[in-house]
Amino acid sequence: MTDVAADIPSDSPGLTRIYLDHHATTPVDPRVVQVMARVMTEQFGNPNSAQHAYGQEAAMVVRGAAAAVAALVDGQADDVRFTSGASEALRMALAYACDRRRQAPLLVAASRIEHPALIEELLAGERDGRYRIVWMPVDANGRVSVDTVRAALKADVDLFCLMAANNEVGTIQPFAEAAGLARQAGAEVLVDATQAAGRIPLSVAESGYDYLVLSGHKLYGPKGVGALIGPDLGEAPPPRRYAFHNSTPNVPGIAGLGEACRLRVLEMADDEIRISDLRDRMQVMLQDALPGLVVNGDIDARLSNNLHISIPGVQNDIIVANLRDVVAISTGAACMAGVDAPSHVLQAMDIEPWRQDSALRISLGRTTTAPEISLAAALIIQVVRQFQSPIESAA
Repeated sequence: MTDVAADIPSDSPGLTRIYLDHHATTPVDPRVVQVMARVMTEQFGNPNSAQHAYGQEAAMVVRGAAAAVAALVDGQADDVRFTSGASEALRMALAYACDRRRQAPLLVAASRIEHPALIEELLAGERDGRYRIVWMPVDANGRVSVDTVRAALKADVDLFCLMAANNEVGTIQPFAEAAGLARQAGAEVLVDATQAAGRIPLSVAESGYDYLVLSGHKLYGPKGVGALIGPDLGEAPPPRRYAFHNSTPNVPGIAGLGEACRLRVLEMADDEIRISDLRDRMQVMLQDALPGLVVNGDIDARLSNNLHISIPGVQNDIIVANLRDVVAISTGAACMAGVDAPSHVLQAMDIEPWRQDSALRISLGRTTTAPEISLAAALIIQVVRQFQSPIESAA
């Protein structure tokens, strides 16, 4: 394994490690930490203890956070149900949809590039008779076409599922238009906005999503907290598959999610312009130095922080392993790390095998700097040139 850390210039203080894996998780904003610390030490009551001021103050914190989350997606505070994260929110949305249908199986349309948490729950439900699934294919850019949506809805679908933006290649889906078509067809709509929330505008009010999912740690908030947003879900009893006593709310985490959402409302537009510019600069650096490099996903409709590339002649795990101590990038979704198989997203896109085997996911964030981009690009280029097959790289 090459020691790329030795090649970091001595005049680059603080650039001993560079974090470019923001799709996996984001660093918690220090302002969010301050809010959480205050709640833990000063507003530590149980919001279910309505008999005294401590509980009432904690309940006010939860209500304020719900309003902040709702503001980020143009929704209503009463529609926000807090969860332990996006995975739980997705499973809960499916369970609510089953309860509302009240007749098994639920007919679900979903794209083949949804998050594994959704796909695995759908497959498990298909095996035990809870769901029937209409799988929607994607094109070579990882995009579900509107025509594909129309074709799927002809099956008299009960629940339509489409992520707002993909967590690997960053492609932004036509989710608002698709939701409109689904509602016209009489289907409920589930939008996984885990990667999109805080990066692109979302409007529950305009699009009328029945279930929208987001996660705190993807938008500079804490791990272990997320939200399921939909009509009257805030105070709704758990779905039948979740028929248990509601646990004590994670008030510090909820407060952190609320503050993270509040800050995204204020800063998202400016941040994403700057991040997009840095992403484009890094893309040009890599393309100029590495002939044959391919950018995956929809270049004209992708998240501003996403750069998903394939480099001929070198396996992606070799690059990641040789950079692991200095540049944090990945070969795909964090939840699938260690799985010795191509990404289900890239397989669904049906791109060439070499592009799947050499794919790298680089994702920037609001704290990423121009010097970090330049140095990370240089180190990636160095490792590729060391291990790249001369025959394949010249092809």
